[in-house]
Order: sequence, then C-alpha cells, then structure tokens
Amino acid sequence: MKKLIFTICAALLSIGAMAQQHLAFPFQGGKSAMTKFFKDSLDVPAELVKVKAAGTAVFKFTADGDGNIKKIIVYYADDANLAKPIIDALRKSNKKWIIPDGEKMHDFILPFSISFLAPATATDKVQKDFYNYYTNRKPIVSFDQVPLDMATLLPTITVNYSLK
Repeated sequence: MKKLIFTICAALLSIGAMAQQHLAFPFQGGKSAMTKFFKDSLDVPAELVKVKAAGTAVFKFTADGDGNIKKIIVYYADDANLAKPIIDALRKSNKKWIIPDGEKMHDFILPFSISFLAPATATDKVQKDFYNYYTNRKPIVSFDQVPLDMATLLPTITVNYSLK
C-alpha cells in the first residue's frame, strides 16, 4: 500500500513539474529581436514629426498557429494618429509570432511608447508645437470592460524619432 501511495505521489509531482515548463518568447529571435524589428519597421509619418507627436498606445492582437496576425484591437492610444503607423508595423510582423503548443490562436497585448528626441537646447517653438499637439490630440479610450482572457502581456516597445 505504501508503494502505491508513493508511486501516485511521484506521478503527481512529475505532472506538476511538467506543467511549469518555461515558455519561449513569442517572437522569433526573442525580446531584443522584437524590439529591433518594431523600431526598424515603425515609420513615424512626417505629419507626426511636424507636430511633435508623442504618446502611448496599447494594442491587443491575435496570432494564429502560422504566426499570422488575424485581429488587431486598439485598447488605448493617446492620439488616433499614433495608431496608424503602429498597425502598419504590426501587419509587417506576420509569420514572426510563436504561439504556445496546443493552441490554434493566442492573444497578445503590446504597449508602444512613441516620443521625439528633443534637442539639447529645446527652443520655445519645440515646446509650443508639442503643447499644441497635446491640447488638440484625439485619444482612443475604451469605456467598456476590456476582456483579457488568456492574453500574454509583452514588454513595451519604445520608439524615439529625431526632429531633424
């Protein structure tokens, strides 16, 4: 009887240990490859550079078993104009996502932070342009609950662009 109980306990412990396996980073090449990909792929349009746009945007997207993005949802964006270049960069990332084994699709939440590199001596014009942008921005916010389900929160992608 003691051997049977010991065998059952050992089997349960081994199953529990298998359940805690470390998942690989869900982007091919890891975190640094993902950060580099988005910094290279995200093109800040000239009109955003002109108005000194800066802000944060949070996206939820669904990837299938082949790594293709099937659905993109904007959860929050400081300005609607920030969302367009980020969506374009997300679409360029098809075939690069890795979903956990046994799943047909998986949701990811990816925050972005976009800002400009201010000159060493910021002029009044730069400050005024940013203030005008900030006061006239049109944020995208979610007023209903946000279903997260089994989504994976990824590290924030920080993109800094030059004013020149």
